[in-house]
Amino acid sequence: MSATGFHIMTKPIGPICNLDCKYCFYLEKESLYPTTSRWQMSPEVLERYIQQYIAAQPHNEVHFAWQGGEPTLLGVDFFRAVVALQARHANGKSIHNALQTNATLIDNQWASFFAEHSFLVGVSIDGPRELHDHYRVDKGNASTFDRVLRGIARLREHSVDFNTLTVVNRQNSQHPLDVYRFLKDIGSGFMQFIPVVERQSAAPASNGLTLIQPHSAAPASVTDWSVEPHVYGNFLIQIFDEWVRHDVARTFVQLFDVALESWLGLDASLCVFRETCGSALAMEHNGDLYSCDHYVYPENLLGNVMTTALEQMANSPAQQKFGLDKRDSLPRMCRECDVRFACNGECPKHRFLTAPDGELGLNYLCTGYMAFFRHIDPYMQFMAAELRAGRPPANVMRIAN
Repeated sequence: MSATGFHIMTKPIGPICNLDCKYCFYLEKESLYPTTSRWQMSPEVLERYIQQYIAAQPHNEVHFAWQGGEPTLLGVDFFRAVVALQARHANGKSIHNALQTNATLIDNQWASFFAEHSFLVGVSIDGPRELHDHYRVDKGNASTFDRVLRGIARLREHSVDFNTLTVVNRQNSQHPLDVYRFLKDIGSGFMQFIPVVERQSAAPASNGLTLIQPHSAAPASVTDWSVEPHVYGNFLIQIFDEWVRHDVARTFVQLFDVALESWLGLDASLCVFRETCGSALAMEHNGDLYSCDHYVYPENLLGNVMTTALEQMANSPAQQKFGLDKRDSLPRMCRECDVRFACNGECPKHRFLTAPDGELGLNYLCTGYMAFFRHIDPYMQFMAAELRAGRPPANVMRIAN
């Protein structure tokens, strides 16, 4: 096992959700389990997973991540069982939990539980009402905006640590400052911006999936909700320009923090910008372990925790190859790029374009990232120099204004 161990995004309710977000890539994963009638991780699978995951981590800090679907559909008692099992198997290690939610079901009981057990809660929200509700609707195609804000209010009332995850899509990408200022207004001090890029096949596969793997040669087209490359680059640049003038050390934007790591010569803490990947896996409700959250396909199934040890699957030759392929399949255009050190070709899931020289595997978002990383270079150089000199990087606001 590597010195850094591995991380698993756990989906104890699989793809089941109370919302019907139009861009969600995970809802259709239900078709991978046609015989499932009870979408809940069983007590046996849950305990086996928790015990093995804690034991496999090489450090004293163990981080669990719970997602879905919508994990709060399982009810508070399920997660009371989670923390009890974690305590039973901790073996002296410190346990931390993060839960990603659409927040529509968070009430005082949930917020009190999160506060009591120090959960970090990630809330999915895409901006002001008209931008959020464009895609993030419920099963009746109704607005979810007010319910999300009520959930956030409960979290704040109970002093629960939360951050926001914003899916950057075809609509909200055209309004970067509206999104950024709104997130600040609702109290988000830590923001994640995740670009949505999906390709839809001309016909469903035999397993029912329509959103295809990046390397598939089947006829497919980029969905109309996917963010456009140049627009995504401009989205990041506009938010960065406001942040670097006013909000450094006050508001934390994950992508900007990770970029600074790269300018300091460190390995990126976010997998999509690392040279290789493979240490961030995904577990389905029945204990099936997949190479990555974005590669929940039969071809990327590593095994099941009830029959194969987690550590064995995470370090299997198949998973090692999966991780190294990110580096080894990088097109020459990327290998020679001046911002490769910060980008590393981003996520392999998005590498389905052909480079100008005819080589396959160029990232769909390449032009956006190239513009963004080149734009932030002088500011990142300044902040990196300040950190090396023992001074606060927030000093950059003096030169940015």
